[in-house]
Amino acid sequence: MQKITYLDKPVYIESFSAVGGLEESRGPLGDKFDLIDEKDLFGMKTWERAEGEMSRLALNIALNKNKLSPDDLDILVAGDLQNQCVASSGGLFTFGIPFLGLYGACSTCTEGLLVLTAMLTASKNYSRGASVTSSHNCAAERQFRTPIEYGAQRTPTSQWTATAAGAFILGKEKSDIKITSFMPGRVIDGYVKDQSNMGSAMALAAYDSIAAYFSENDPSRFDLILTGDLGSVGSSILEEMLCEKLGENGRTISSLHKDAGLLLYDLKNQDMHAGGSGCGCSASVLSSLILPKVKSGEYKRIALLSTGALMSTGSVGQGDHILGVAPLIVIEGEDL
Repeated sequence: MQKITYLDKPVYIESFSAVGGLEESRGPLGDKFDLIDEKDLFGMKTWERAEGEMSRLALNIALNKNKLSPDDLDILVAGDLQNQCVASSGGLFTFGIPFLGLYGACSTCTEGLLVLTAMLTASKNYSRGASVTSSHNCAAERQFRTPIEYGAQRTPTSQWTATAAGAFILGKEKSDIKITSFMPGRVIDGYVKDQSNMGSAMALAAYDSIAAYFSENDPSRFDLILTGDLGSVGSSILEEMLCEKLGENGRTISSLHKDAGLLLYDLKNQDMHAGGSGCGCSASVLSSLILPKVKSGEYKRIALLSTGALMSTGSVGQGDHILGVAPLIVIEGEDL
């Protein structure tokens, strides 16, 4: 059973930002992003470098919103989908902030917020830090599947890797938004080998974390339970499991559940098949849509579970199952 950490003193989200590309601008959240580049290159010559530049821009915007400089940050945690997280290190090294690179696949947003929260609460040496997460459709496609130029046919269960980045400044000084508890997820076998069906692979991990957290918490006290990137396929599997296995609690959770992969794009007018995915998907949805609603008081308390499909080109090529993980954090408005 996972252990839930309830914070005696909350960690505050001081500022946040969202950066995206062309398809993100066409979606329902397009006008809520801080910066959009419809060419998806962000002034760079390659998709890979463009992803690093997205991270740099996102962090710079979040710093400027709070009138901070890089010297005001004690630690920077970041991750992406590229091998060895080179987008994060390559895009953020110029800030000169002590750095921790993370890899949790599409769960990296929640993982970064969880890790940074734990560091800020456990040590007197850290008073403020940043978490940055990114993904780029073209960079991810040619690493995990086939280059966009190849024109491969996508299956109905496939999801669209978001070209997006989110940055979050966390600290101990009081603000309108706070993190009050968190729980690491367990690595769960999704019993799926198809890299074009990640929603199914991640659904079991999402269920495992939700069942663990709400075994000792009342879901009716929440306004939203947001999963990362299950898409339409994974979301339907999760909601069916919740209703079948958790009874009334499961039905309550299902009624509160939304998925970032279904919020980022307009599936009727954008060809995203089963929805969005990628590290930047839940990060940009959290920053552009969800946190402003917490800040305004529309949401009082939410649970965020970014879901990650833990795989590599090697593991998929060798026929291994796709493993899933779903860390969880609880975010509340300061008036609670």
